[in-house]
Amino acid sequence: MDKVEAVSCECCGMEEECTGEYIGGVRAYFGGRWLCGLCSEAVKYEAGKRAGAAAHDVEEAVRAHMAICRTLKMSGGPAGRVADGMRQMLRTASWKKAAAGASSPSPSPRSHHRASPVSVGL
Repeated sequence: MDKVEAVSCECCGMEEECTGEYIGGVRAYFGGRWLCGLCSEAVKYEAGKRAGAAAHDVEEAVRAHMAICRTLKMSGGPAGRVADGMRQMLRTASWKKAAAGASSPSPSPRSHHRASPVSVGL
């Protein structure tokens, strides 16, 4: 039985445990680079869009995918972008609230209460 090794994806950095034989096969397919299962599927899909999926198409797809992963890492990944979006939304909301409060008195909490059919006499 082959020894299991830990290897990190050269695109996203995710670590997987695989046999040496499997690692060698992945590296052979992707021009010496190790890609995790998710990244390798994304690259195969992109390369497969092109007719024939020649070796240069796979290499081009690997480079493009690595660039995307680099960009995502720098932006903090999807979770970081969601957090940044929420932070920006809260800043905008507080800025609008402060601007509205400066130009007019704030409404009382009761003014937001919807009248019930009983209170209107229906």
